[in-house]
Amino acid sequence: MKRTVVILLVLACLTPGVAQKKTAKPAPPLFEHVEPPFWWTSMKNRTVQVLLHHSKVNIADYAVSLNYPGVTLSEVRKTGNPHYLFLYLTLQPEVKAGMIPMEFTAGKKKHTFSYELKEKLVRSPLAPPDASDVVYLLMPDRFANGDVKNDTVPGMFEGAHRDKPNGRHGGDLKGISDHLPYFNELGITTLWLNPVLENNQPRWSYHGYAITDLYKVDARFGTNEEYRLLIEKGHGMGIKMIQDMVMNHLGNESYLVKDLPDKDWIHNFPEFTRSNFRGSAMSDPYASAEDVNRMNGGWFDNHMPDLNQKNPMLATYLIQNSLWWIGYAGLDGIRMDTYPYPDKEFMSVWARTVLEEFPGFYLVGEVWINAVPTSAYWQKGMVNRDGYQSFLPSITDFPLHGAIPSALNEKEGYDTGLARLYFLLSQDFIYPDANQLLTFLDNHDLTRFFNTVGKDPARFRLGLTFLLTTRGIPQLYYATELMMDGDASSHPDIRRDFPGGWKEDKSSAFTGVGLTTEQQETLALTKKLLNWRKNNPTFKGGRLIHFVPENNVYVYFRIKGNDRVMVVLNGSEKEVTLSTARFTECWKGASRATDIISGKTLDNLSSLQLGPRSALVLELK
Repeated sequence: MKRTVVILLVLACLTPGVAQKKTAKPAPPLFEHVEPPFWWTSMKNRTVQVLLHHSKVNIADYAVSLNYPGVTLSEVRKTGNPHYLFLYLTLQPEVKAGMIPMEFTAGKKKHTFSYELKEKLVRSPLAPPDASDVVYLLMPDRFANGDVKNDTVPGMFEGAHRDKPNGRHGGDLKGISDHLPYFNELGITTLWLNPVLENNQPRWSYHGYAITDLYKVDARFGTNEEYRLLIEKGHGMGIKMIQDMVMNHLGNESYLVKDLPDKDWIHNFPEFTRSNFRGSAMSDPYASAEDVNRMNGGWFDNHMPDLNQKNPMLATYLIQNSLWWIGYAGLDGIRMDTYPYPDKEFMSVWARTVLEEFPGFYLVGEVWINAVPTSAYWQKGMVNRDGYQSFLPSITDFPLHGAIPSALNEKEGYDTGLARLYFLLSQDFIYPDANQLLTFLDNHDLTRFFNTVGKDPARFRLGLTFLLTTRGIPQLYYATELMMDGDASSHPDIRRDFPGGWKEDKSSAFTGVGLTTEQQETLALTKKLLNWRKNNPTFKGGRLIHFVPENNVYVYFRIKGNDRVMVVLNGSEKEVTLSTARFTECWKGASRATDIISGKTLDNLSSLQLGPRSALVLELK
C-alpha cells in the first residue's frame, strides 16, 4: 500500500527570483514559518506535508511549481485562511538528498524557495527503555541554571524571577548537560524532561505545557542544536532521553492559534468550556455524547485552546512533528501528555504511525485514571468491547501510585496495609503487559511522596524500595532521592528548585554540602538500589512471584533462570522473625543470600529478622 507523508511548510526566508539592483532593499520574506523545516529521504512514509505561513501575506494567491528528480508536488491545499499553503511532496525511492527549488508566482510577483531533504536521520545507539531501566523526571526550569545569559531573552514575555513561585527560575539545558554525571552516579538510565519546546506565554508557562512553537526549543532553555547535543552526550554515557509531547492543546500565543489555518483547528464553543477531565468517559459503555464531547473538546485551561485532531491537515501536522523530533534529535522515547483527551482514533493512528516508522520505539501515555480496567483500556493489545486499539505500548500506572501510600499508612487488614499492594498486583491479568507500565511515587502534578507518607523516612524508604523492585518501569521525580516535600494544592510547592542547581544555593545534591543526615541516607539507598537493579537480569524479562502478606509482611521474588531476588517488606511497627518455610518453591536450593541494602551476607535462610518498617532485598545464592 502506498504511504503518504504530509509536510507542513512555513517559509522563513524566500529570496526574490527576479534580479534586484544592489541598492534595492531586499524583498520581505514570503513565509514566516516552514514546518517541518526539513525532511529525510529515508523515511518510510513517502509523502511530506509542508506548512507555509505568513501572518500578513496572502500566500494562498501564489501558484507553486518545482523541478527536482524524484520529487513530485502531488497536491497544494488552501485553507479558510489565505495566510497558509500546504504542500504535499511525494518522494520516490531513488530521490537524493539536496535542496528542492520551488517557484511561487502570483501575477508578476515571483519568489523562489528551496526546501531541504536530508539523507540520514539521527539514530539512538541505545535500546529503547524497558523494565530494566529507571526513568528520572525533571522540570528543566527548576533543575539547574547552567547559562545565566539565557535567563531573559528579548522578545519573550517572561524572564527569570527566582523569587516568584509561579515565575521562571532560569534552569536550562546546559544545567542538565553539566550534571549528566550526577545521573550516571545515581544509577539513572533514562531522562524524561517536562516539555522543552517554546512556551512564550505572558505568565505561568515555566512548566512547558502551553507550547507556542512545536518546532523550536524554548530559547530560555537553549537551542534545538543544544538539545540534540545534550541527547548525544547522554547517549555517550548510556543515558536515554524521553521527550514530553502535547497533542491535546497549544498555548494561546502560538501563531497557529492567533492566526488559525481554519476555524476547526481548535474546538470552539459559544463561551469558554473547560474539559470535564473524565477520562473514564472514553471507555464507558454508558457514556453520554455530552460527556464525551466535554472530555475531548473542552479546553484544559483558558490559555490552552483544545486542538481538533479530526481535522486531517492538523492530524498530519501533529504526527509529522513527532516523527521530525525523533529523526532530528535521536530520541529514545516519547511521553504523551493527557493521552485520553485528544480524539482517541487519532491517537491510535499516531502511535501506529510512529511504531511503523520506528519499530520498537518507546511510547508511554499519561493515563490519569485510578482504576485498573479503565487504565488497561489504553494499552496496546487490550481486547476492548468497543473494538478500540490504542497501539500504545506503555501507560502510566496511576492505580499503583494511589495504592502505595495507602498501603504504608493504614493498619493491616484483609485488603489493607501491604495486602493492598498484593491485591492490586493480582489484577495485572487485565493488562496486556504489566511490565511495560510506568510506575511512580509522585510526579510534577502530584503531592510529593514524602508528604503522602506523613514525612516518615521509614515509610518513605519502604515505598522507594517497593517501587524499584516490583514489576514495571519505575520513574523517579527529581529530588525524590532527597525526600523533597511539597503539597500539590500549590503547584510551585511540588516544583521547587533542585538543591545545588544555582550557584547561590546553600545545599547541593551534587556535592552533598548542606544535606541532612536523613537526606544523605536516602540518597545512598537510592544509589545502591538503582545501580544494582541496572545490572540484575531479573528486571529484564524476569518473573514476579508474590505471596499473600501475613502480619503486614509482604514477600515477593524476581526470577530469571538461575538468578533469584527475594524482597521482604515489613510494614509493621514491630520487629518480626519471619519463617521462610512458605517460600520454598522459590528457593531452589539457595543456602545464602546477600542483602543489597546493608551489604551483609546471610548464611542461615530458615528465618529472617526484620526491623520495624524495614526492607530486605536479597540476592539468593
